Amino acid sequence: MKQAVLALLVLLITTSAFAHEVRPAYLELSEVKDGEFAVLWKTPMRGEMRLSLTPEFSGMTERITPVTTRRTGDAAVQTWRMKASEPLRGQSLRIAGLESSMTDVLVRAGFADGTTWTQRLTPAQPSMMIPLRESGLAVAGVYLELGVEHILIGIDHLLFVLALLLITRAGWKLVKTVTAFTLAHSITLGMATLGLVHVPSPPVEALIALSIVFLAAEIVRVDSGQSSITYRSPWLVAFVFGLVHGFGFAGALSEIGLPQGQIPLALLFFNIGVELGQLLFIAAVLSLLMVLRRIPVPLPRAAARAVPYTIGSVAMFWVIQRITSF
Repeated sequence: MKQAVLALLVLLITTSAFAHEVRPAYLELSEVKDGEFAVLWKTPMRGEMRLSLTPEFSGMTERITPVTTRRTGDAAVQTWRMKASEPLRGQSLRIAGLESSMTDVLVRAGFADGTTWTQRLTPAQPSMMIPLRESGLAVAGVYLELGVEHILIGIDHLLFVLALLLITRAGWKLVKTVTAFTLAHSITLGMATLGLVHVPSPPVEALIALSIVFLAAEIVRVDSGQSSITYRSPWLVAFVFGLVHGFGFAGALSEIGLPQGQIPLALLFFNIGVELGQLLFIAAVLSLLMVLRRIPVPLPRAAARAVPYTIGSVAMFWVIQRITSF
C-alpha cells in the first residue's frame, strides 16, 4: 500500500508537471517627485501574446510619457511615467482582467518619503486600497505566503523531497536529511538574493532536474542490492544538492522582486514560507501513509519499481528540455 500511495502521488505530480506554468505579473510604482511616478509593468507572455492585464486606479491619473515595451524571457516589460492628480495613498488599485486569468500580481509602490507598500493581488482579489501606511508585518505576510506557494507548486522541488522520503523512509534519518537540505538551500538562497554570488538560471534548473534523476537511480540501485552512499549518508547528498536548489529558489525570488528597505525581512519570511510548505508536503505524505499502511493490499514487486522509474523519467525529460533551452 505504501508504494501504491507513492505511485499515486507521483502520478498527480507528473500530471501537474506538464501543465503550463504562468509566472506572476509585477507592478512597480516609484515616486520620483510629488505625485509623479515611474511605472514598471511586467506581464507574462504566452508565446508571442502578452496577458491582457491593465492596472487601474480609482483616482485621476494620466500618462506623461509614451509607453516603451521590451521582452525579457517569457514576459513583456512596459515602462512609462504617470501623474496622479490625487495622492495614491487611499486610492484603490485594480488589475483589470486579473479575475479571468490564472496568474497573480505582486505590487510594490515606493513613495518620495521613503515608505513603501507591497501587496499581492489574485484572481479572487483583483483590487485593493493603497493604505496610508504599511507595516513590516504586512510585508512579512506577503512573502511568507509567496514562499509557501512557491514550494507547493514547485513540482521539481517536491519530486526531490519525495525521493528523499523514499530513501530515508522516516524517523531520525529523515529529520537529519531534511535539516541538511533546508540549511543548504537557505545558504545559497540568501547569498544569491543579496548579490554575493550569481549563477545563471538555466544551468541551475538543469542541475535541479539532474539531482532528481540521481536520487531515482540511487533508489533503483539499492533496491537491486547494491551499496550506495546516498542510503548511508542521505543528509550529505541532501546538503550538496540543497545548495543547487537554493539557487533555484533565488531565481524565483528575483523574478518576484524584493521591497527596497525591507529586503532582509522579505527574504527571511520567503525562506520561512518555503520551509513551511516543504514541511506541509512531508507531513501530508507521512500522514497518508500512516493511515493507509493499516490496509494491507499485496502488490507485485514491479509496482515498487514503478515509483523511482517514473520519478527518474520525468526528471530526465526536464533535464533534456532545460538543456536544449540554454
